[in-house]
Amino acid sequence: MNHNDHVNLLRDGIEGGKRWADFGSGSGAFTLALADLLGEGGEIYSVDSNRAALREQERAMQELFPATIVHYLAADFTRPLDLPPLDGIVMANSLHFQRDKAPLLQLLRRYLRPGGRFVLVEYNADHGNLWVPYPLSYPTWEKLAWAQGFTTTRLLATIPSRFLSEIYSALST
Repeated sequence: MNHNDHVNLLRDGIEGGKRWADFGSGSGAFTLALADLLGEGGEIYSVDSNRAALREQERAMQELFPATIVHYLAADFTRPLDLPPLDGIVMANSLHFQRDKAPLLQLLRRYLRPGGRFVLVEYNADHGNLWVPYPLSYPTWEKLAWAQGFTTTRLLATIPSRFLSEIYSALST
């Protein structure tokens, strides 16, 4: 995947505010896409436990999107963080590392302001492998999102993947 693919997976889910977080942001492929979509005045909380990946992301962000305010948090996103109310959350290829997703989703939902948006990017499969241990298909995400208090969920986009056939993005509010 390239930057345009990342942008296209997020595009229809990013609106309604300028303060977002990217949980499990890694070296920043989707954080950069988020910055591109938020435009000038965007504010992003980029959360990952890998400090080296966050430094790499920071260099790319300064080069490509210097007007975006980014707070780099080297932290475990499964534990409570001190964050302001967020307009939205992006979780791209990070939820599939969590076996028990419900407690994490309850925690993340508390960061969202009323009407906040949750954009998930995930492999469209219910059985994983060593590298993607606990993926969830879109139908599984719909059920889980509803059970965790999200009122609406819709499929945004899909893209073929060499890994587990397909990646999708979904918006839950």
